[in-house]
Amino acid sequence: MAYPTSQRVQVPGTPMGAPEGIKRNAKPSRLKSLVTLVVVLVILGLGVYALASYTGFSFSATGLNAEWQAVFLGNGQVYFGKVSKLNSDFITLKDIYYLQVVTKQDTIGQPTDVQQQPEQQLTLIKLGNEIHGPKDEMLINRDQVVLIEDLKNDSRVVTAINDYVKSQTK
Repeated sequence: MAYPTSQRVQVPGTPMGAPEGIKRNAKPSRLKSLVTLVVVLVILGLGVYALASYTGFSFSATGLNAEWQAVFLGNGQVYFGKVSKLNSDFITLKDIYYLQVVTKQDTIGQPTDVQQQPEQQLTLIKLGNEIHGPKDEMLINRDQVVLIEDLKNDSRVVTAINDYVKSQTK
């Protein structure tokens, strides 16, 4: 013998316990999905930024953090400038300076029989002032590069570069 039950039968598409005339929205709102996606992306972005800040990872195109770099070549030459592009084959360096040894010998007022050692001084030279007039940009073969180093803003080289730039703008 079957006894009548007081249980209600769930109608597909309606929430549990809802009157039969009310239907549940079958698709979630597009706006709600978009807001959720934006929130998730913002949280992920903040997480990546925090991780990069904590580990010291650089997002710059070159991976270098300072404004000025020193590029040491295998032949002993050192160029100072701004690395603008860096890939597996070449390095592009702009605003280039290099060191040149200048020998000064002060013989004024010295007897001719006295030999005096010449004084050597390092001078910072701006690329482009040479007789052949090169463009102030260099494409350096990566195989020739021994080391690339960021320069501190208060280094003697950067200070000399800034002094040179100031003297040229007057």
